[in-house]
Amino acid sequence: MKTFLVGGAVRDKLLNFPWHEKDWVVVGGTPEQMLEEGFIPVGKDFPVFLHPKTKEEYALARTERKMGPGYKGFTFYTSPDISLEEDLRRRDLTINAIAEAPNGELTDPYGGQEDLKQRLLRHVSEAFSEDPVRILRVARFAARYHYLGFTVAPETQKLMTEIVNSGEVDHLVAERVWKELDRALEEKNPEVFLSTLMDCGALNKVIPELRDSGNTPSPWQDLTRISQLIKNPAARFSAMLCRLNTESIKPLCERLTAPKEYRELAIATANSLPLYLETFAPSAQKLLQVTLALDAFRRPERFKLCLLTCERITNNTLPSQWLHKSLAACENINLKDIAAAGFKGQAFGEELHSRRLSELNKLINTFNSTTGEFI
Repeated sequence: MKTFLVGGAVRDKLLNFPWHEKDWVVVGGTPEQMLEEGFIPVGKDFPVFLHPKTKEEYALARTERKMGPGYKGFTFYTSPDISLEEDLRRRDLTINAIAEAPNGELTDPYGGQEDLKQRLLRHVSEAFSEDPVRILRVARFAARYHYLGFTVAPETQKLMTEIVNSGEVDHLVAERVWKELDRALEEKNPEVFLSTLMDCGALNKVIPELRDSGNTPSPWQDLTRISQLIKNPAARFSAMLCRLNTESIKPLCERLTAPKEYRELAIATANSLPLYLETFAPSAQKLLQVTLALDAFRRPERFKLCLLTCERITNNTLPSQWLHKSLAACENINLKDIAAAGFKGQAFGEELHSRRLSELNKLINTFNSTTGEFI
């Protein structure tokens, strides 16, 4: 029974890229042997075990066979007779099909090291076409390593297009699409995830709302601009969708199973963007209306992130200045004073509204339209 370090840890070590997780493959072993060694079984579809101390994953060497559509349509076969090369052959990209022995010796039967040097994302075998999730993974790796000069190999690009045209991508489940998209949003160039999917036709399948309409700026141009300045994945997601209307964003988020915080920020950003694209002529009524619409009093952090996203996308800071100062002005109002004055129920709300408008009118009077600054 021999163990080898495989996958991302080997790849990223060779690239001098930060890595955190280790995955291991066990050749010549059986489930019974793993249990005797104290490993904890966790795999359902195939034998995967956790190391009793490090909790790192150890999987028995296996092969796989396509039996049905989608990424779930596989059967797996494990046996002590399966070689390391056979196990590596089932992997998606050559750069992920390199194994390292405990003594540091590398097993690289499919040219992964050369592809690392050539900065190529290239599939290991034609079996790549059997799992549509691999298209999403290639797009995510393209987003991660774009700044290092990585591109998709022409033959892999061709194969990805063929997979889309075959209809295999139609079997992708929303949870897997979201998992890869969410991880891509944390990469250095998340916009490359979108452009890679667009190049092979997959974007029209998985996020048709973002299909290329010829509009400028495009979703990936907005995403590029925001990603250079903000790392928050929810803000990046909202930038990606900010040109859509809320009637499109809501069902899109539901379909992709996006978390509530992503959905709410995306809608708030889309609703706020027009303020940054038009000539902003503030009035007390409008300032209060927008501040309330963005739920700024209850959700100040989301309010700030929404404004920052719009500000970065448009390179226009004036609406942000107004709205931040509007929130601060309204927060100066002492609610206990209103209650002490005898206002209750609806009358309390009306008085609060009136005082907020009064504070905002004072704020407007401090703005010098000639200099564009607050006094």
